Amino acid sequence: MESRRLVYALLIGAAAPFCLSALQAHQAPSAPARASTHVPKEQLLKPGPEAEHYVVVSDAGKHGDMWRWPLADGRIAFRHSQSLRGWITETDATVRYAADGRPTEIIVRGITPSGDAAESYVEDGGNARWKSIADSGAAPVGKKLYLPAGGPGLINARLIEHLVAAGPAGVELLPSGRASLTMAGTLAIQGPAGPKTVKLAFMRGILSSPVPVWLDENNKYFADVGWLSLMPAGFEANAKAMRDMQDAATAAEVRSVAHRFLTAEAKAPVLFDNVQLFDADKGVFVKNQAVLARDGKIAAVGRAGSIALPAGARRIDGRGKTLVPGIWDSHMHIGDDWDVLANVANGMTSFRSPGTMLDRAQSVTTRRASGDLLMGEPFISAIVDRKDPLAAQGSMTVTSEAETIAAVRKIKDAGLWGVKFYTSMNPAWIAPAAAEAKRLGLHVHGHVPATMRPLEAVRAGYDELTHLNFVVMQAMPKEIVDKANTAERIAGPARVAKDVDWNAPEMRAFIAELKQRGTIVDPTLVIFESMLTMDGGTPAPAYVPYMGIISPVLDRAFKAGGYPLAEGFTRDDYRKSYGKMRELVGLLHKAGVTVVAGTDGSGIELVRELELYQQAGMTPAQALQTATIIPARVVGADKRTGSIVVGKEADLVLVDGDVSRELGALRRVVTVVSDGYVMDAEALRKAAGYTGKPK
Repeated sequence: MESRRLVYALLIGAAAPFCLSALQAHQAPSAPARASTHVPKEQLLKPGPEAEHYVVVSDAGKHGDMWRWPLADGRIAFRHSQSLRGWITETDATVRYAADGRPTEIIVRGITPSGDAAESYVEDGGNARWKSIADSGAAPVGKKLYLPAGGPGLINARLIEHLVAAGPAGVELLPSGRASLTMAGTLAIQGPAGPKTVKLAFMRGILSSPVPVWLDENNKYFADVGWLSLMPAGFEANAKAMRDMQDAATAAEVRSVAHRFLTAEAKAPVLFDNVQLFDADKGVFVKNQAVLARDGKIAAVGRAGSIALPAGARRIDGRGKTLVPGIWDSHMHIGDDWDVLANVANGMTSFRSPGTMLDRAQSVTTRRASGDLLMGEPFISAIVDRKDPLAAQGSMTVTSEAETIAAVRKIKDAGLWGVKFYTSMNPAWIAPAAAEAKRLGLHVHGHVPATMRPLEAVRAGYDELTHLNFVVMQAMPKEIVDKANTAERIAGPARVAKDVDWNAPEMRAFIAELKQRGTIVDPTLVIFESMLTMDGGTPAPAYVPYMGIISPVLDRAFKAGGYPLAEGFTRDDYRKSYGKMRELVGLLHKAGVTVVAGTDGSGIELVRELELYQQAGMTPAQALQTATIIPARVVGADKRTGSIVVGKEADLVLVDGDVSRELGALRRVVTVVSDGYVMDAEALRKAAGYTGKPK
């Protein structure tokens, strides 16, 4: 989930606002389960020919439509219709505005992949009341503007106009927060009526870092561009040029941050003394140790007090702290430059991105190498999917076996690490494409295509199964497997996993074959905890430590609930299914199947992923290995990183607390060393827009 995607979801209304577990886009979003009460599609407002028409698009094609038009009583109506890889959004909204353009009444109806979209906001006598999928409340209005939790994203167009008018002072928001807007240049584009000039701006205060938005010549809202883009119909072809410009503007702003931290002084020798050290190779914690980093390498490891402080070096007293190798997230889609900066602040010195567009992958890799981007070392895959209405957004779409093989070669030529196949792929194309990928030295992983079971994918050439729900597909009924490129990829396991017997002979044989073949599993278990166990109103466990320090908008998002319940099922049923999935992680580990820790989130979920592995039966040391030495081995980098050994790269994280007793201490990052650059975590968090320390 890169955090930027949250705002595209907010402004576009795409998939669902505030997806807690997969802003990342390759799983379903989560919110309170009220699917049985939503207003059906047939009863929603219908746009007429006078309505302004927008489209929701990605590089893979069109995914939905959005309209805006006036009603006879003075209100403005909105309608959103979308199918994103089988996740259905059908919502409408009506908004009444005051004379100054401030919304005084908002009613949202319909359904999203998160369930009932119902939301209301009303002003009365200077006071406001609201109720959304995430929360409810009341407050005096004053000059504040309400920021909806969901609904068709065009609702927020008037907010942009208020931000333009307010200037640097910005606008105070309800339920909380303050936003402002700064301009960042113009771009000439082409539309149905010819050339048009649009303006790039950045909203500040919505998230911890600036959020891009596009305005027209009159400073009215024009478009949002990102992993999904909301564009006026007829302007879709301009999305890439607009994205390139906003990425360049972000890069220019973040470049100064990189230059502030990646200095010669930051690479001076450093001695960590009196630390508890995590020996990732052996999987043990060792007390009273000292570690010297010099010239970008680990120069010495010994007993506390045994290493002399070199001239020009600094000494960091590690009493009460643990020194661990740099942390890996094995399922972290590259966000914008602010997102990867925040990941470094949280101790992430390496990561795997299982699905990044080629131009973005090449850009970040080049700028990281030059010192213009502060980002952990990436190991990047690109997504390949069959051209289909259910194709993954951001994927390279193919229509034949030959095109699939050509896409694999293009990924290799781009210098990427792996290829990720997706759920709408023709199963017949997997084996020949995987064979070509392996011939070229590429890692092969992905979602399991609909109609295939995971063992078939492994036998066809998968090195790794991505997301635990696709591992669970081995035990699902055929009608679920055949629709694994739709919402059934989550809804099916949510309903059925509770009844699976992992000790049945066929399941034991399945796990044994995964072990025998050396198959890797990337569970992203944390997203299923959020989806299947939460009722809403309180933050999911992964987000509790980050409440109040990233964004008031995210604070609200973190309180959304779980995946909508199917008729005849209860939240307790879904919790039991989640429990069986967590149990499977433990069984895979016990059987010797390689497990790597990933989140498919924004990175802040990683420590919770490790805590869930401990609940599944791993020791703290074993859980931490899945985010240090094991992913280093998987990508073939373990000879130079992944553990604290003399001669390896100085990728280190000092955290406050005893990780052997509390994995949660990994959130309390004190110092980050990446490629030998020693950086204060508090300063990194501040640069990334955080206002405090994780709890």
